[in-house]
Amino acid sequence: MMYLILAIHIVVCFFIVIVVLLQSGQSGDVAAAFGGMGSQTAFGPRSSANVLTKATTWSAVIFMITSIVLSVMMSRRHTGSVLENVKPTKQTTAPAQPGAQSKGSNSEPQPVTR
Repeated sequence: MMYLILAIHIVVCFFIVIVVLLQSGQSGDVAAAFGGMGSQTAFGPRSSANVLTKATTWSAVIFMITSIVLSVMMSRRHTGSVLENVKPTKQTTAPAQPGAQSKGSNSEPQPVTR
């Protein structure tokens, strides 16, 4: 089930990329860069929704739904910690001994014996 949703999610991702790249820009000329748009809105005039904008809307909805479903399925699949199988690293140096070296001296640090 999860692999089916994942496959749909990947196909929708590629479809969104293709559909967005096929759409034409709105008022992308030089005059629009300097505020020469007249009485139009900030994002261009409102036009009727064509096939590409409807395809973009529906693919975005499907993308959001599959994203939410996949995240819920993955959170229920594994309840442990990410680091539960990681072995702790071995400590190679000993912590500093209190009072082993005075604050004002410039002498070499003394090795720690065990």
